[in-house]
Amino acid sequence: MGRLIAIIGANGQLGSDLVRVRTAASASEELRCLTHRDIEVTDLRSVRAALQVGSPEVVINTSAYHRVDDIEADPGHAFAVNVIGPRNLALACKDLDAVLIHVSTDYVFSGRKGKPYVESDPVDPVNMYGISKAAGEMAIRSLWPKHFIVRSSGLYGIAGPSGKGSNFVELMLRLAREGKSIRVVNDQILTPTPTRVLAEQIFVLSRRYEFGTYHATCQGQCSWFEFARAIFDFAGLSPALSPQTTSQSGAVAARPAYSVLDNHNLRQLGIDRFPSWRDGLKEYLNAQHLHRQQLEAAHAPPN
Repeated sequence: MGRLIAIIGANGQLGSDLVRVRTAASASEELRCLTHRDIEVTDLRSVRAALQVGSPEVVINTSAYHRVDDIEADPGHAFAVNVIGPRNLALACKDLDAVLIHVSTDYVFSGRKGKPYVESDPVDPVNMYGISKAAGEMAIRSLWPKHFIVRSSGLYGIAGPSGKGSNFVELMLRLAREGKSIRVVNDQILTPTPTRVLAEQIFVLSRRYEFGTYHATCQGQCSWFEFARAIFDFAGLSPALSPQTTSQSGAVAARPAYSVLDNHNLRQLGIDRFPSWRDGLKEYLNAQHLHRQQLEAAHAPPN
């Protein structure tokens, strides 16, 4: 039997793809899949009790509270999950001498730099969600050196993000098929990244010993509006699509205008596996089509 890897948030968007990637690879690692029913990251006793079962060698934390606008008015829950949670996990991993892999976000940056952020750039979040995620990173760094903090951007996966319904790609496709007029912000630049590709990268990184902070996104950049246009182009759809500003969108929380991440540290190790964001989107759409076919076949009445 190989090493035991615990995945926290195993039924979420990224967690589901972590499970799917490892299962498909038939690798030597054994997975322990933990959901909110199994572990409460805000409670240190719950965290220690859940992780002591099997004593995993690697813990991957995908849990987060990321309803960005809601957090502005009520940051308490976000700080419990995004700061106290990582702190508790770092303490439990220290007890077990386990490696902690923690997923963070481009929202720890202000977006004022105007060119891709590298891992050594100082954090400067512009909203409460970003503040909570930056504080969670700091808690881990201060408590347990055997960690990987993995920042990504614009995530979308087959499972969809917990608490938000469908991901951005599926939302765009649904609105287009319903014949709706669609307005998408054109003044936020980022790099959309499929969770399947990020999951593969996390497992590659987990086999290394160069602990620290890593940016992990697809290559290139686009606005949300450009991303939407590419979705429709690849899907062969032509909805009424128009750009809008962030202020016109009615967003409550400020967003970084430019939060593109440079995978500098992954490149330094020679293990940057990410495709362009366009190729990542094509792969996702193909995988989603196959996934729908499999679901339809599974639920089809017998002949």
